[in-house]
Amino acid sequence: MFVGHAALAFALVGGVAVARGRTAERALALGVVAGAFAALPDVDMLYALVGIAGAVGGDALAVAGAFWSTGNVVHRAVTHSLVLAPPVALLAALHAADARSARALSVTLGLALVAVVGVGGGALAALVTLAFVLGAAVVGTVAGRYAALTPLQVLAADPTLHLLGVFGVELATVWAAVAVVCLATGLRPTAAVSPRATLGAGYAASVLLIPAPTLDLSYPFVFSVLGVGLLGLFPRVHLVGDPRGPTVEPLDWLGAALTGLSAITVAWLAYTVAYVLVG
Repeated sequence: MFVGHAALAFALVGGVAVARGRTAERALALGVVAGAFAALPDVDMLYALVGIAGAVGGDALAVAGAFWSTGNVVHRAVTHSLVLAPPVALLAALHAADARSARALSVTLGLALVAVVGVGGGALAALVTLAFVLGAAVVGTVAGRYAALTPLQVLAADPTLHLLGVFGVELATVWAAVAVVCLATGLRPTAAVSPRATLGAGYAASVLLIPAPTLDLSYPFVFSVLGVGLLGLFPRVHLVGDPRGPTVEPLDWLGAALTGLSAITVAWLAYTVAYVLVG
């Protein structure tokens, strides 16, 4: 199975590269990098070695059984998560970039991922995530240094659209989680999200005010677009209808979170459209 993942990725990416007229060397390089990334999530099977260590002295069948039973404790539990995959892919891309700022951001992102998973899943999950993160860093570094591939060559050709695309993928994973919550609880986002989330569209004007974001210079965009999410914290004020005068509703944290997320999404979409039109 592990080899199959890598082989499929190699065939798909390498085949597309050949179909698009890339040289044989370039197509093979792209295919190898894709195969390495496809095999990377199975790094969690390193934990299965613990089972082998405990079964030393037994017969081959007992060792094999210990390997699989131990590995399945964590296999697919962390590294195969759709929520975790986009930030890890971004981390690898940052390592492929030959810039100190990108490496620093990658290390920060990796440590944050390990910490968050550790809080939510415990020490073992954090250890597996650390292996996943280190593996992504190695693959990204090798791809950038020896395969002569940059992040721009394996995703968008435009460095700004590259970053905006990654940001959009991360937003999509968050919305996927929200969709599950809504299905499970019957919550209707239209009822929880305030109309002021549409104010995020005004962020499009920042295309003229901040440098076009890239992996090398992302923080002006990232921090400012996330700041748009503060719109969710504004309380609802009723100016009329109450004889006592204006009233302020107590803050609904769920509504505030969904409103903030919606505002960020609108801001990202508005900025992307503005960038394409202006560019």
